[in-house]
Amino acid sequence: MESINVRPLSPDQLQWQIAKVGKMRVPARIYANKELLERMNKDKTLIQLCEVAQLKGIQKYAIVLPDGHQGYGFPIGGVAATSVEDGVISPGGVGYDINCGVRLLRTNLHVRDNPPIKKLINKIFELVPSGLGSQGKIRVNQTQLNEALRLGAKWAIENDYGWEKDLEFIEENGQMENADPSVVSSKAIQRGLPQIGSLGSGNHFLEIQKVDKIYQKDIAKKWGINEVGQITVMIHTGSRGFGHQVCSDYLRIMEKAMKNYGIIPPSRELASVPINSKEGQNYFKAMACAINYAFNNRQLITHWTREAFESVLGTSAEDLDLNLIYGVAHNIAKIEEHEIEGKKIKVCVHRKGATRAFPPNHPDLPSKYKSTGQPVLLPGSMGSASYLLAGTSRAMELSFGSTAHGAGRSMSRSKAKRTFWGETIEKEMMQSGTYVKAKSKVVLSEEAPKAYKDIDIVADISHRIGIATKIVRLVPIGVTKG
Repeated sequence: MESINVRPLSPDQLQWQIAKVGKMRVPARIYANKELLERMNKDKTLIQLCEVAQLKGIQKYAIVLPDGHQGYGFPIGGVAATSVEDGVISPGGVGYDINCGVRLLRTNLHVRDNPPIKKLINKIFELVPSGLGSQGKIRVNQTQLNEALRLGAKWAIENDYGWEKDLEFIEENGQMENADPSVVSSKAIQRGLPQIGSLGSGNHFLEIQKVDKIYQKDIAKKWGINEVGQITVMIHTGSRGFGHQVCSDYLRIMEKAMKNYGIIPPSRELASVPINSKEGQNYFKAMACAINYAFNNRQLITHWTREAFESVLGTSAEDLDLNLIYGVAHNIAKIEEHEIEGKKIKVCVHRKGATRAFPPNHPDLPSKYKSTGQPVLLPGSMGSASYLLAGTSRAMELSFGSTAHGAGRSMSRSKAKRTFWGETIEKEMMQSGTYVKAKSKVVLSEEAPKAYKDIDIVADISHRIGIATKIVRLVPIGVTKG
């Protein structure tokens, strides 16, 4: 690590750069304070970042965000944009949990009314299948699954799992249009069939929260957040075993195909092929299927969450104002237009553990959010705060319209299991006023809040740099985990 020379770019020492050296095609940028930078220095985050900077066709710089840590190929919290014309696409830049993402629902409930949080969480736990290897509660055949892979959240809506207006408030309107199930392996299909409509394990959760702080009252009000103490619901999950298999399949395909294109990556974890190659296009289409699988998953879970509230409270979801504020992806690669050296060019933006953060008046935003910028969701770790922020024009300049995706791990799951007892974590959460329902105590150990970076610091750095603006801070009062 001593050979990597990191220098500050800003007086506040929140922006850092590694100069282009060796085989790097562009410099590397780090957005972090000194403490987080030192943590990145203790694993392979910065090494991986410099390797990403070697990708063919990469534009401007390779980026790691405040929640960055070592991942597979790309660091988690990594962003890279490659030219559509002559650049590559890399599954390592998306990750195994394709379209792991978050959505936030508001309600007109308030903590002062003492809603039955324990009953609500228990009912959600009952209605939403969750955990490692868990199976969904609906059964589909391959033809139906293929439709879901093409349509994403629209499939759920068309089958009466949700409201038509939900689609307006999801990134890509809940559907990547280039999805093609014919380029997905039969193994991925077999893994996807039983898990449709289920909450994953690990850091995935479904959480009832209360508004803790409001930083920008005007924007919060436009989004339906009116006062401190208001109750919201956050859903965090991805594409389950289906997305994992798509990633595994195409890593193998690309490892074999690279030599045909004269590509020798700095690490086998950065297997990549030209975006416009047959293998690149097939991965993009298969990845889109996994993206749609996850959009559909979160839509189904939203429907059952609304049913849980209706069942416990005896009031319709509409009357409870259980409307979707926004839904974002944070493991994804997308073709977008960005300004680079004064010219607008099409690039493939890899966001791995990074959230899109588009500014006011961006054409991809729903009309309701044109004046505010995109709602951005930063989920905390289990038991810690989460944030609702707004996208900015500064993010377009610094990070291809991206910001952090959450707290980011500071301790491996295996170390967390050795360090924390699930029973102790559960007790501490209960004592702090958060009811938790989990499949196992082991999950509570792995996902202990202290195994993650401080979400308040990550959100604050994003805000101070200007790649997202803090709007609302949320804290959990009930959590269900797989």
